[in-house]
Amino acid sequence: MLLVVSPAKNLDYETPSITAAFTQPEFLDKSKILINRCRRLSPAKISSLMKISDKLAGLNADRYASWSTPFDNANAKQAVLAFNGDVYAGLQANSFSESDLDYAQQHLRILSGLYGLLKPLDLMQPYRLEMGTKLNVRRSKNLYEFWGNTITDKINQDLSSQGDNILINLASNEYFKSVKTKLVDGVVVTPVFKDKKSGEYKIISFFAKKARGLMARYIIQNRITDVAELSGFDLEGYQFNPELSKTNQPVFTREEQVA
Repeated sequence: MLLVVSPAKNLDYETPSITAAFTQPEFLDKSKILINRCRRLSPAKISSLMKISDKLAGLNADRYASWSTPFDNANAKQAVLAFNGDVYAGLQANSFSESDLDYAQQHLRILSGLYGLLKPLDLMQPYRLEMGTKLNVRRSKNLYEFWGNTITDKINQDLSSQGDNILINLASNEYFKSVKTKLVDGVVVTPVFKDKKSGEYKIISFFAKKARGLMARYIIQNRITDVAELSGFDLEGYQFNPELSKTNQPVFTREEQVA
């Protein structure tokens, strides 16, 4: 099966990488087009467009200005080790063995506003460009139009090469909208994670993000190949809930967490 996750806003370029192995992003030519467009944005425009502080806008203007190819271990970092948000706290890629990284390289993909679709060991330079950003680029009014079918076509290629037709969606709605599900050559399975709060099971964003990373780690480290095996997921208190689950939408629930 092939897994897709979202990127993270927070980045970690300080912690040394656990591996020297790397690959290059496939769509750097398209990334260069986006970078050149972003370089024409003033910090004030970046702040308004991305709804971020002036300080962050200035940081990202500097990132766009300094972005350059070719990527190597001196000026870039492997994507799965550079992202540092809630999903990646669950994934814990820094604890992966070499064989785990090899398996992830075959079966895990990271959706990205700037890079399109990243393999775990693809090098990337720091950036902020969320998929939902309404940035007009050439004839496209936003990034969904800019990427068009590119991401979906690549997912279909990767589904074919990794051996089955199961796509596990562990991405946010914002990012998974970049995948045209009607064109996917396979079955899309979207696990849902709910935590009990005030007596009801609800999707709580912070917990759900981390749970998606936990599920990705569970699949990678246990070499899961069958959707039915997902029901065994039990990390950090989650359990498969057959009563709430639907076809291709398994639900995992957890009792209320004590602060």
